Amino acid sequence: MKSRFKKVKSITNNRDAEQSSSSKTKLPLPVFGLVSKERPWPRKERHCVYYSTDCDKTALINNFQKRGWHKVPAFDGEWNLYWACAQNCRYIFGVDHPYRMRSDQMINHFPNSMELSRKDLLVKNIKRYRKDLERKGDALAETHPNNTKLGIGGTRYMHLDIIPMTFVLPADYNLFVEEFHKNPASTWIVKPSDKSQGVGIYLINKLSKLKRFAYEARTFYPHFHRDTCVISKYIDNPLLIGGKKFDLRLYVLVTTFNPIKAYLYNEGFCRFCTQRYDQTEIDNVFMHLTNVSIQKNNVKEYNTIHGGKWSMQNLCLYLDSIRGEGVSKQLSRRISETIRHSLDAVAPVMANDRHCFEVYGYDIIIDNNLKPWLIEINTSPSIHSTTKNDCTLKTRLIDNVLDVVIPPSGMPDERWAKTPSQDSLKNFTLLTPVELPKQQKLCNLATPTAAAADAAAAAAAAAGPQRKNKSFVRRLVSGAIPITGSNVASKFKLASGTSVLKKQAQNKKSADTKVLVKKSKLTKRVSK
Repeated sequence: MKSRFKKVKSITNNRDAEQSSSSKTKLPLPVFGLVSKERPWPRKERHCVYYSTDCDKTALINNFQKRGWHKVPAFDGEWNLYWACAQNCRYIFGVDHPYRMRSDQMINHFPNSMELSRKDLLVKNIKRYRKDLERKGDALAETHPNNTKLGIGGTRYMHLDIIPMTFVLPADYNLFVEEFHKNPASTWIVKPSDKSQGVGIYLINKLSKLKRFAYEARTFYPHFHRDTCVISKYIDNPLLIGGKKFDLRLYVLVTTFNPIKAYLYNEGFCRFCTQRYDQTEIDNVFMHLTNVSIQKNNVKEYNTIHGGKWSMQNLCLYLDSIRGEGVSKQLSRRISETIRHSLDAVAPVMANDRHCFEVYGYDIIIDNNLKPWLIEINTSPSIHSTTKNDCTLKTRLIDNVLDVVIPPSGMPDERWAKTPSQDSLKNFTLLTPVELPKQQKLCNLATPTAAAADAAAAAAAAAGPQRKNKSFVRRLVSGAIPITGSNVASKFKLASGTSVLKKQAQNKKSADTKVLVKKSKLTKRVSK
């Protein structure tokens, strides 16, 4: 009996020990490199950088190893730099996530970068940006006269016409139908809001191809539909080289959105279609969509040596030789302004975190008039290399990105001001705020916009019988500029800077003095 009792006791003790050990192993580990209470981070000083990545691409791994960094798993909390996919980044910065990043950690995405990457949100932010500038009376919101024919952008803005006319489906289906009936022969392109690599894109020239959206637009809550698409006016006059359509893939590094610190990489490239452009064949994706993931399926025409890609340097040489010297510089300036406008549009709604930086892939199409059009923005541009030149370009890109985002000490630090030295920029160019040339500003001051003239006439009509004088309205329309102020009288200034009422008072005073002088002369004559 005693031996049996000892055996039972030993078995129960072993079970308790197994349960205690299993309970210890089931403690929650840190997720995606964040510190938890159960496993605090050791406070010893570190002498090397640890990295983690969700994509084992050659361009990334080679640059990390060249710097002597060590790879660690993403879930154990030991990384200093995490090159993550956008989905994991959104999980880390989620509202319900109980962890916080350390001061020596960096990640390659901003929390709500979808404000740029989702096509419907990008369009909404750009439209709001235009209205805000117009409300402030900014010179960048200057518009063409009302009788001007609308182009592909569908707006009269002189400097903010950077995207084609776009509607969100199914919410804006009725507005799109109204616009489509104005020109039934036009071609439109439909894109899913949250897809990339050309997935789900097709061209239409008939409303019958949008029956699904017509049905969904009649539902009670079309604005809350998940599978949204954008439909944009198709750029039917693209710049062709060798009869083939192409677009630009440019890389932009953003280190902070408040204030905006953005850098354009000088070594972008062109992506060509494999078949000659023909506007009438709207069902042929090999002549309309430039995505490499689509063009490589055309086995007969796809060239595996150069991959249908052309460097920006070759494009600039071609344009200067065909269109004239200096054309490439003007085009580069317009492209930089387009990119800066898009970043200014999303800056008010972006969650600026000091642990974050991001590399965006901009897709831009140039029309036959050398006007750049923003097509879409990718938050996770492909680092996969299809050719040797492609591998070299992307390796240099990642190397330059790390030089800019890592402090001079070599260890990530959220307290760093993110002001890299000129030597570390290398192939990056700082994107400065868009400013109009001085001559154009003076012209804008001398010649008011149509909106300013309409506002002046409306204010003069609403001011009462004293303001209904036609000469006053004529003077106001020809030389008045709206300014900020409290009352209606102080809201307009002449080009010289004198207020309208002040000018009227001066004219009245001079007229009164003239009358007094005439009366005095008459009295002198009568007395004589």
